[in-house]
Parts: sequence; structure tokens; C-alpha cells
Amino acid sequence: MNGDYPRDLVGYADRVPHAAWPDGARVALSFVLNVEEGSETNVLHGDAKNESGLSEAVGGRHPPGDRDLGMESLYEYGPRAGFWRIHRLFTERNLPLTVYACAMALERNPVATEAMAKAGWEFAGHGWRWINHFELSEDEEREHIARAIEITERMTGQRLKGWYCRYAPSSNTRRLLVEAGGFRYDSDSYNDDLPYWVDVDGTDHLVIPYALDTNDVKFGAPASYGSGEDFYRYITDAFDQLWDEGAERPRMLSIGLHQRLVGRPGRTRALARFLDHVQAKGATWITRRVDIAEHWRATHPPAGTI
Repeated sequence: MNGDYPRDLVGYADRVPHAAWPDGARVALSFVLNVEEGSETNVLHGDAKNESGLSEAVGGRHPPGDRDLGMESLYEYGPRAGFWRIHRLFTERNLPLTVYACAMALERNPVATEAMAKAGWEFAGHGWRWINHFELSEDEEREHIARAIEITERMTGQRLKGWYCRYAPSSNTRRLLVEAGGFRYDSDSYNDDLPYWVDVDGTDHLVIPYALDTNDVKFGAPASYGSGEDFYRYITDAFDQLWDEGAERPRMLSIGLHQRLVGRPGRTRALARFLDHVQAKGATWITRRVDIAEHWRATHPPAGTI
């Protein structure tokens, strides 16, 4: 086979490292809140088209150049109402999470941004805007990353240490993150249940994989999760499976959330039931992704380092 093939289809194989999560946890559980509303494609933002997906309906009904007021209002539900329901759920339980934050969205809702920062949540870069980075030129992407860093730090007091593109990175993203400096990890991958190291032009770079199956994106039209019960049952099965495996080799689980999706009342109730299940089960480290990154760096440094 070609030794220059750029993909790794082997991973840890049967040599899965012992994660050694704090306090003997079997699972490191990372909740991620995606904050995108107000940064999506919209003719108001100078775009040729409006966002057409990841909501209760499929858009694209309006002629080019016209605003889609229905889609706009579906997105507005997130920061106006859904966020505060999720915020109460986590702050009442004193549970941390990571915010995949589009910098423009943070600017458009400083009240919610302040509440996130006050709660001690981690802000990870999700772009300057919620657009496809693989459609940007290298110089455009470099500029977007710089804008995201500057705006997020100005709005929250936090320097970005993590990164996740919309769905997929470009071929330049990881190199540009290393070039920018200060990043401790990225999550632009879905290929494992544990963090791992990659080489980026001679620099060791940490990847903390994300997940789309245990993610409320499946409430978006066309939906895979038809109800809160579907969501609850699936993420509970995923958690329980990893918890069982974690007796010998602890694992990591990512739960992706969106203000405008799981923030709807019937779905938030399902999320609350899941939190109750996890906390009753115990032996779980509910934490931010940056904390997973720092733990992995200390416990499983790249080969050849101390």
C-alpha cells in the first residue's frame, strides 16, 4: 500500500491507552453548546443567500436577495429563549460545558455572552461566522481565525484554546491554527472515542474528536430524532456503553447541543433526564474540552516528550 496515504484508518486499534481521568472516572463527558445564531448566511450580512438548514424547517423558498423571515425567526428562538433554558439547566446543577462560539454571534448577543462567561464555560472557536471554512481561500481563512480570536477575547476575556469548524475544516485549517499559536486542541474530527496527537509540519497538535450521532443536529429537518425521547434513549445508550467499556479503558463522549434545537421545551426536558441519569450513575468526569486537553497533555504527551 502507498505509505503516503494521508488518512489513518488504524488509530489506537487494540492498544487503547488508559485515559486515567480524574477520580477514576470511566467516562469524560463533554457537553458542547453551539452558538451560531446571528452569524449564519443571510442577505442582511451581505450574503447572496439565506441559511436554509439545521432548524425546524428546510429553507430556500425565497428568491435570491430576499430575506427569509421564517428561517430568521427559527434561528432567533435560540438566543432569545432556548439559551436561557439550557443555561438554567447547567448552572442549577453547577455543570461546565464548552461553547463552540461564532464570534459574530457573541457580538450580536452580549447579554447571553456575559452569562456564559460568568458561568465559567469555555469558549472554543467556531469561526468568525457560521460558514464553511473549506470554501474560504487560505488568506480568507487566516483572517477569519484572527477575527474570531480577537472578538472572543474582547467579548469574554478568554483567549481561544480550542477550535471546531462548521462540519469540516479546510485542508489549511489545522496548519493555520498552529500558525496562529495559543491553541491547545481542535475538534475537527469524528474518528475516535479518545484524544490523539497529529503532526502538523513538525509540530505536535492535539485532536479531541467531536460527534454527530450524539448531537441534537438530528432534530433539524429532515429529522432523525423525532422526539425528546428518541434523543434521550440514544445518548443514554451511548453513555452506558462507554461507561461499561470504561471499567477497563475509560473513554470520552461528546454531546452536541444547539440553542435553537435542544432549547425547545420538550427537548430540554429530555436533556435534563439525561443529566439526572449521568449524575446518578457516577464515575463520570463532566468537564470542558480544554480541561480534557490539558489532562491528556499531562498524562499522554506526544511520543518523545516528557
